[in-house]
Amino acid sequence: MADYTRRLPVYLLLDCSGSMMGEPIEAVRQGVKALLSELKGDPQALETAYLSVITFDSAARQVAPLTELMQFQEPQIKASGATALGGALNVLIDCVNTEVRKASPTQKGDWRPLVFILTDGSPTDVETFGQAVQAVKDLKVASIVACAAGAKADTACLKRITDNVLMMNTLSAGDLARFFAWVSGSIKMSSKGMDAKPGAPNQLPPPPDGFVVVP
Repeated sequence: MADYTRRLPVYLLLDCSGSMMGEPIEAVRQGVKALLSELKGDPQALETAYLSVITFDSAARQVAPLTELMQFQEPQIKASGATALGGALNVLIDCVNTEVRKASPTQKGDWRPLVFILTDGSPTDVETFGQAVQAVKDLKVASIVACAAGAKADTACLKRITDNVLMMNTLSAGDLARFFAWVSGSIKMSSKGMDAKPGAPNQLPPPPDGFVVVP
């Protein structure tokens, strides 16, 4: 794509801690695969959306850099260790600051990023998390949506990051598939809305059936 294409950066922050082992982590793998397939079938998303994946267990890392959909390589995702959500937020900050193009006198910058967080627990790097929360809020992003997956997910911590917190009751393959389908719908809606109403508040579809919006 040409350098001047305005991109819609999308960052997925995925919990890969030990409690996700087994069916949940396999559902996450399949969810990323389905999301990619769905977006590739949408001309507007295909033109504008760029995808990155950040995983966190005992440490956090960007396992897929911000890449256009047709060139995106599915990362290796496996479950082990603790829940370094604070570390993942710091990786996100670094990635947004280095990968998202800012406006200049000669060209427009990228669209503001969409961020989706999926976790089934609470941060184990508590001090790092506390320091990262405010820095994330200071990032110029369009939306941060956090999904609390299962009964042990800490919604209070997620509410510190964003007002947009969804909760699903189980870590079942069905619920995780619905989450990733909703993410792909959100990206498609955002990619269409930006051209239609530049600068308008970001619109997201209603949450999937069975998901609760945390007040």
